[in-house]
Amino acid sequence: MADTHKGKCFCGAVEIEATGAPIDMGYCHCESCRSYSGAPVSTFTLWKPSHVRVTKGAELLGSFNKVEMSTRRFCTRCGGHVMVDHPTLDLADVHASTLPTLSFKPTVHLNYAEAVLPMRDGLPKLKDFPGEAGGSGELLPE
Repeated sequence: MADTHKGKCFCGAVEIEATGAPIDMGYCHCESCRSYSGAPVSTFTLWKPSHVRVTKGAELLGSFNKVEMSTRRFCTRCGGHVMVDHPTLDLADVHASTLPTLSFKPTVHLNYAEAVLPMRDGLPKLKDFPGEAGGSGELLPE
C-alpha cells in the first residue's frame, strides 16, 4: 500500500491527504512565496494533482491567483495555507510542514536570485526555475 500523508489547515477545518511519494521537494526563495508565507524561505513538496485530495472542508477552501502559474489554496475560516495548484505544470505543491508525517528531503533551491536568507547546504541553487518548468535552469554559486 502506498504511503498516505495527512495534513490540515491551521484550525483543522480543512484536511488533505497526499498519497505516494512527492515528485520533488525543496526550498523557494521568490518574493511571492516569502510574502505569502511570512517567512524568509518557503518549503515545497510537489505532487501530481491526482495524488493530493481534500478529505474534509472542501467548501471552506478558498483560492487566490497573483500569477497565472500558481493558485494558492487556503482555509477561509482561519486563513491557514493548504496547498498551491500549479496548473501549467500539472503539479500540486504542499508546504512540507502541512504534512507532518512526510520526511522532508529537499533536493534544490528555486529562485535563489531572490534569496534574503542564504543557505549553505550543498544543494543546487537555481537562479529561477528549471528549464523544463519555463525557467533559465541557471545554477548560482552557494
